[in-house]
Amino acid sequence: MKHKLKGIIFDMDNTILRSKIDFSTMKKETYRFLVLREILPSDMDLSRHTTATVIEEAIRTNRMTDRLIQEVWDIPKKHEMWGMQGADLEPGTVEILNKLKGKYHITIVTNNSVRAAEIALRENNVMEYFDRIVGREMMDSLKPSPDGYLRILNEYKYSADEWVSVGDSWTDGKASINAGIKFIAYRSDIDKMQQMNVIPIAEITDLMELTNIMERIEEGLPFR
Repeated sequence: MKHKLKGIIFDMDNTILRSKIDFSTMKKETYRFLVLREILPSDMDLSRHTTATVIEEAIRTNRMTDRLIQEVWDIPKKHEMWGMQGADLEPGTVEILNKLKGKYHITIVTNNSVRAAEIALRENNVMEYFDRIVGREMMDSLKPSPDGYLRILNEYKYSADEWVSVGDSWTDGKASINAGIKFIAYRSDIDKMQQMNVIPIAEITDLMELTNIMERIEEGLPFR
């Protein structure tokens, strides 16, 4: 069955930009901050968490003051600003954006702050390709929550079937699939995705593969 696609949602880190953010250190530093303040227990399984979900767990305890919430978010902000300095584009980014521009709405949903995202995209001269950037300030709950993807759906008023998303992490896939949006994995850890019950419709190692996949989706043809 033919189905006209209207838009595409990209993750940013390690999908559009080759991020230098040390996500592991960022998560551990955030967790250590919360353990030292006796907000979270010292035996959490961090392998099933991101920095965002660690912070959400802390907020759920109802022991976080406004000041503590601000202080804990300053940790990932610091790592993001460091990691975005001099970040290069993923191979093929400009080429695929040129192919997609004018045919689809091109958007980004990222757990990063909007400011950090915009600075990095402008430094790489690709900001003008994106119709919308949804960052963490604009979401009630971060990926793997579908909140950011649902915001895109609400703003554009198209159905979930009219969108695809692309990302490198299981959190991107979980958020996208829970919003009803087809998810394409880019250079991802497929074993980790399977562990987290995330099943992409396709797996790619080159962003230019997206053109063929999207065309085949629209024609109702198999693309694996």
